[in-house]
Amino acid sequence: MNFEELYAAVHKLLLTEDLEGIKKLLREENAVHIGQVIRILPLVEQGPVFRLLPKDLALDVFEQLNVEEKQTLLSSFQEEKAIELLTHLDPDDQVELLDELPATVANRLLTRLSVDDQQLVGLLTGYPPDTAGRIMTPKYVSLRENMTVGESLVKIRKVSPETETIYYCYVNDNQRRLLGVLSLKDLVLATPDIHVSEIMERDVIVSYTHDDQEDVAKLIQDYDLLAIPVVDKEHRLVGIVTVDDAMDVLQREATEDIYVKAGLGDIQSTEIARSFDLVKGGVIRTLRARLPYLLITLFGGMIAGGVIGAFEESLQTIVVLAFFIPVIMDMGGNVGTQSSTIFTRGLILGHINMDQFYTQLWRECKIGAAMGLLLGIGGGLFGWLWQGLPEIGLVVGFSLFFTITLATIVGFVVPYTLSKMGLDQAAGADPIITTIKDMSGLLIYFSIATTFLGHLA
Repeated sequence: MNFEELYAAVHKLLLTEDLEGIKKLLREENAVHIGQVIRILPLVEQGPVFRLLPKDLALDVFEQLNVEEKQTLLSSFQEEKAIELLTHLDPDDQVELLDELPATVANRLLTRLSVDDQQLVGLLTGYPPDTAGRIMTPKYVSLRENMTVGESLVKIRKVSPETETIYYCYVNDNQRRLLGVLSLKDLVLATPDIHVSEIMERDVIVSYTHDDQEDVAKLIQDYDLLAIPVVDKEHRLVGIVTVDDAMDVLQREATEDIYVKAGLGDIQSTEIARSFDLVKGGVIRTLRARLPYLLITLFGGMIAGGVIGAFEESLQTIVVLAFFIPVIMDMGGNVGTQSSTIFTRGLILGHINMDQFYTQLWRECKIGAAMGLLLGIGGGLFGWLWQGLPEIGLVVGFSLFFTITLATIVGFVVPYTLSKMGLDQAAGADPIITTIKDMSGLLIYFSIATTFLGHLA
């Protein structure tokens, strides 16, 4: 079945919690479609569905995911399962994934890899980030120019399980200096007893270990290559960059360019690291990230209670005021949280430019005022008709207008301020917004009530 049909079938089985049915269904599907399904499943369902896959299929599916999706899956597994998946990756993919994980987690996983894998990872991480050396794979087919075609094919069959691609074969001398390249097609079509030197291409397009990875990816794209050899200063072959890694680089660089133009810098990787810490970090680290903001809410709630206490006499005289307190507070909270979510999503997706924040804030102010006006009119009419007092309608209407307008502004300003200060928006924005809107909403409500209903007290 196609991807859409597979997703619908998996979703239906998840609703009925038929895990055995999902296992049987996915066993017969290809890794690409399963990867697409896992990619769009809710985070809480991705891990359980992945665990239902047979081992070999699970490894193939894991390779279909991008580095962020791999990181999310790894965070939901026990360490043994994470090591199993990490070991299956090619060295360049291992380095890319380890680079994105928190340092403590990456170091712990690295020490669990085999000695050979650790050496290969160490080799690649020895090159600067964003260079060809960092994204190359040291697993390639190497031949000698005096080998015959028949001998070359025997060697290819022997080493192919350990290499990332066999479509290009590279000819080196005894010092590993690159002499030429030939394709698997050239070997298959050639006479078995002729030497490699007779059919290899000597004019080889190469990249150097310290070349920018984007330039290397563009070379592969411009020349329609399946892979490009990477050499050091002495022209010794140290690895190859394959077309799939090149396309990943171009996609990632294009995304990063969009973020930079939007004034977001490294926000994506920062948010990924923060999310990993909050979801999978230790208890102490999680408490350190979340507890301070909740303490703000706790003290803010006490202050809000003090505001209500200050107007206790008015509440006792005009009891109806108490009925509208939840309305004012809930509307302010919902609007503030809504604005905060819109801001954070727009920031991550690059729709909000931090350098033009005040233009966006002014737009949000106008939207907040419009929502406050409409909801204020509706709430005011309800209060008037319910209690039969125009003054009650005015109090509720004006309170909703000012509270909603202010909450909209606060919902944008708080996450913006946290972002500028380098603090975590996800953990901090909503508690701070809740505290501000509770105190301000009650002050607005009782101040307006005192103005319009003071003669009734």
